[in-house]
Amino acid sequence: MFKQINDSNASFEMYTSSDRYKNDLSDVPTTQSVAGSTLPLVVHTRKKGSLDDNGYNPFEHRHVEHPTSDLETFVHLLKGSLGSGILAMPVAFANAGLWFGLIATFTVGTICTYCVHILVKCAHILSKRRRIPAMGFADIVEQAFLDGPAAINRWSRFMRFLVNAFLVLDLLGCCCIYLVFVSTNIKQVVDYYSDSDLNIRIYIILLVIPLIFMCLIRNLKFLTPFSFIANLLMFTGIAITLYYLFSELPPPESRPGVVNYQKWPIFFGTVIFALEGIGVVMSLENDMKTPNHFIGCPSVLNLGMGIVITMYSVVGFFGYLKYGDKTDSSITLNLPIEEKLAQSVKVMIAAAIFFTFTLQFYVPMSIIWKGIQHKIKEEQKNCVEYAVRVFLCILIGAIAVALPNLGPFISLIGAVCLSTLGLIIPAVVETVVYREEPGFGRFNWRLIKNITLMLFGVLGFITGTIVSITEFVAEFGSDTS
Repeated sequence: MFKQINDSNASFEMYTSSDRYKNDLSDVPTTQSVAGSTLPLVVHTRKKGSLDDNGYNPFEHRHVEHPTSDLETFVHLLKGSLGSGILAMPVAFANAGLWFGLIATFTVGTICTYCVHILVKCAHILSKRRRIPAMGFADIVEQAFLDGPAAINRWSRFMRFLVNAFLVLDLLGCCCIYLVFVSTNIKQVVDYYSDSDLNIRIYIILLVIPLIFMCLIRNLKFLTPFSFIANLLMFTGIAITLYYLFSELPPPESRPGVVNYQKWPIFFGTVIFALEGIGVVMSLENDMKTPNHFIGCPSVLNLGMGIVITMYSVVGFFGYLKYGDKTDSSITLNLPIEEKLAQSVKVMIAAAIFFTFTLQFYVPMSIIWKGIQHKIKEEQKNCVEYAVRVFLCILIGAIAVALPNLGPFISLIGAVCLSTLGLIIPAVVETVVYREEPGFGRFNWRLIKNITLMLFGVLGFITGTIVSITEFVAEFGSDTS
């Protein structure tokens, strides 16, 4: 997303004040992204209204207890986007080349930002037409299909389910990535100070045990201290990592500017995973004091994502320049293991991700539980919920044990889930929303543009998935040989 650990204090403010936005159609409570990944967002009760706005201003009908200023939203956007995904950027550049990676990162980042822009714009249009003050990601997609031609109305609930399904896959995949990341960094440090050379899978299994107990915590209020610690450790670790990257750099001519195109799908999947955070934006926009400042030029979104894209590009460029073909799946694994400062980075970031696991776990668990709780007797709900939590933790651990290679795992999540959520879905939504009014524009330019975005997303989905699975097969082959 990795995918960025988008845990921030803002997420807890939104969680704890989730009673502001309750909806019987909502699959999850109000939330901000906690992992750089896309999360379900703020939702409101759907109202049956006329399809024309009749002067209806949704911003005037929002009742936010503690609205955020433009600056606060900007800070939350930065805190929510600058996470562990930044550590995977150097290996992304290794699959693109130094200069091609730099250009492509800015290009993909711009496209992702633009897709966020059109999703928010469509949310504003739908809010006026349907007289809904604020909507989340799944709500926008559902309302768009209800607002479109009669032939696609019946697909509205399915599209809502599809969005939430991809969100669950994305977030559970991120949990697997976190587990592998923590295990890999701890193994490096432990191996340096001992004669043991345990398989990485042993570390994963050992970490699953405490995580099971942590994931039994259902009230996010009790996880707030973990979020504070995780933020502090993450930002400190990234700052020290940058210190290592900028020391004794080789000349740019020592690295290939462009690598074999067959590696590009891995680059695409990794960058999409790291940069794509389309879920967080609706939560931030819905909480703003002046939501019309979120998009536009200049805007909170453009300024925030501009800084995020630049920082990701800098880390990717100089990380690959520093380590070349030896660049690992996380840049922390390239830091000199014999130095105490580098060891502290590995431990700090591993601890930060470990403490964030439960936050990442919370949202997919909420979506799943919302879908099954009505089928369970009231007196059995507590036991069943705890059983589901334990089962999901064990499932995450089993997947991580089976696929402990971070590189293709990150690419696979980015290609499958985030190509769909971040590129294809926004283009589909805009096509449906703009079909009648205001239309596709001269020469149908908006339709052509959206078809191009969809094809780009489908291409990334297919190629990224094929290459990632091929790498997984190769890894299993090497393990058994």
